Amino acid sequence: MSSKRDYYEVLNVTRTATDREIKSAYRKLAVKYHPDKNPGDTAAEDLFKEAAEAYAILSDVEQRARYDQFGHAGLRQTAPDFSGAGFAGFEDILGDIFGDIFGSARKRSTVRRGADLRYDLEITLEEVLAGTSRSIQIPRLETCETCTGAGTAEGSHPIPCPTCGGFGQVRYQQGFFSVSRTCNHCRGTGKIIENPCTDCRGDGRIERERKLEVNIPAGIDSGSRIRHRGEGEAGAGAGPAGDLYVVVHVADHPQFERQDTNLYTTAPVSFGQAALGAEIVVPTLDGTEILSIPEGTQTGSVFRLKGKGLPVRGGRGRGDLYVAVSIVTPTGLNREQRKILEELARIESPASVPAADEKGLFDKVKDMFS
Repeated sequence: MSSKRDYYEVLNVTRTATDREIKSAYRKLAVKYHPDKNPGDTAAEDLFKEAAEAYAILSDVEQRARYDQFGHAGLRQTAPDFSGAGFAGFEDILGDIFGDIFGSARKRSTVRRGADLRYDLEITLEEVLAGTSRSIQIPRLETCETCTGAGTAEGSHPIPCPTCGGFGQVRYQQGFFSVSRTCNHCRGTGKIIENPCTDCRGDGRIERERKLEVNIPAGIDSGSRIRHRGEGEAGAGAGPAGDLYVVVHVADHPQFERQDTNLYTTAPVSFGQAALGAEIVVPTLDGTEILSIPEGTQTGSVFRLKGKGLPVRGGRGRGDLYVAVSIVTPTGLNREQRKILEELARIESPASVPAADEKGLFDKVKDMFS
């Protein structure tokens, strides 16, 4: 009878675990029990091999299906040998997880993609309305023009690293493991520059400021990213450049609040205008508009100016502008004004005074237009 534990139990996952969950569980166990971290610990070595065997079976679709149906018995004719030297070939299964730890002695490419960059740009609400373009200055590493990214002085060339033989990795034999590590001498490049370029000092890149024009589309949201391919840092070894991400932030406006494509503002009106009705001038991002308010308008009443909001990014049409009315209580009354208001107060009945409405602006809008 086989004394092997259930593979799902070994990796501490359920039988419905996804490929990603299985790989993640194995990664944790492999790092924990790897012989390099537990020298001389045979128990840790056994647990490492057990986890590796479980991962090999459960990461293979056909093997996993056979195991789910027949258990360990279904793998007797097909399962690989995980003992002794037979385990040395298992590095191919682990290569995507551990890289250097089980990597073969293959030459590493010295060409690497450059880093991506981020630039935070603040714009106004008016610029959101119409769209705009901005010139920005980006400090970045660019390919050295003197050595065209090679890092060597004119007429000279890199030589293979004498420590790793140009592979960028040094291999060690530890038990039945063949362990590869990044060469400390050449830092994994496989090359040594004896005569470096005087401008970039052997790096192949030099720091410069680059002026770029950034186009901001109308209707853009705060926090949106605009990607500029190839405008990041140059890659090492004359590798391809990374990308530049411009993150747009819309500044707060003193007059308007934004919600998606709609705008919200307030407009002061006098007591007389609110009571008798009037036409008032309200600000918009396009200029000013005439808004008619009916008689008996109360503080907090909300009116909509259709199509006076912000444009839909990449689409057609615009949002609306919502105007909340605020009645201004007069101060510094003259004798005539005071007399009129005293007479009004005398003839008013308590029932004609509206109850206080504590709803906010957005709640009112929802009630009116939902």
